[in-house]
This record gives sequence, C-alpha cells and structure tokens, in this order.
Amino acid sequence: MRTSARMAARQIKFEDCKAPEGYQLPAETKGAALTMKTRRFDHIDLRVREMAAAKRFYAQVLPALGFSIDSSGDEWCIWQAPGSGPVEFFGFTAERHHQPNDNRIAFWAESRAEVDQLAEVVRQAGGLNLEGPALWREYSPGYYAFFFEDPSGNKLEICCREARPG
Repeated sequence: MRTSARMAARQIKFEDCKAPEGYQLPAETKGAALTMKTRRFDHIDLRVREMAAAKRFYAQVLPALGFSIDSSGDEWCIWQAPGSGPVEFFGFTAERHHQPNDNRIAFWAESRAEVDQLAEVVRQAGGLNLEGPALWREYSPGYYAFFFEDPSGNKLEICCREARPG
C-alpha cells in the first residue's frame, strides 16, 4: 500500500502526534545518549493474511495486553492503549500474500503469574505453535516467557525478565 493511501486509511492527523505543549528533550549529558522517558515505542504495524481470523484472535489478546481501545476501521484494525493524547497502538491490515518471517514481537509482563495468565488468554484465542510458559535461561537469568504465533504465523512472545541479558 502506498504511504499516502496508508495514511488516509488510518486517518491520522499530524496534530494528534505532537508532543505535549512545553515538552523538551532532556539535556544531553557528557557522553550519554538521549533516552525516551515514558514511551518505548509508538506503534506496531503488522500484516496478516486473513483479516477475519486476525480480528477474532487479536480482539481477545490485545485487550489483555493493555490495548483496550478498539478504533478499527474498514481496512485497518487498531487497538490503542488507554490515555489521553497520543498513545501506543497495535495495528494490522490484510495482505493476502503475507509471509511471516523470523521477526518476533515481545510484550512485557510484570511477573511470571502475568505471563501465565496471558498465555491462557492466547490459548483460548487460538494461538498457534505454543511454547511455554517456561524459564529460558539461555536468554538471561530469570527469563520467563511464552512464545506463540497468530493465525497468520506472525511470531509473538510475552515475557518477564528478572535480569538484564548477559
């Protein structure tokens, strides 16, 4: 899809994406890079093969992950985090010839118990190729995760990390 058509489909306005009034980037300190303070990403823009199957799956999974506001249209499904102003969102649209690859989207959980709860939501929603929840020490000490695929084969994960990767 061309960029102009993509923007029109989402009906996003530049004004909606501006930083809050008075926001300033933090002053750069000697040798340190600038870091984001409250948000780590803006959105996920995913392709799926079959829209109806993806809608059924993500309508159950995304609210459990905190994307509880459904602002979907005809061509795009968009689930947003609650809040005022610009918020993170997870969007997807159909691309008939979509081929999943080895990229993986990983969602943060606060605890192992939350990973377990979200894994059950994914199971009930029809997640594919389920692995875990389990400890994956080869990633880092205390790395507890659940791996799965959506109906189109896109790879996702829910994890709780208790240490930095080594």
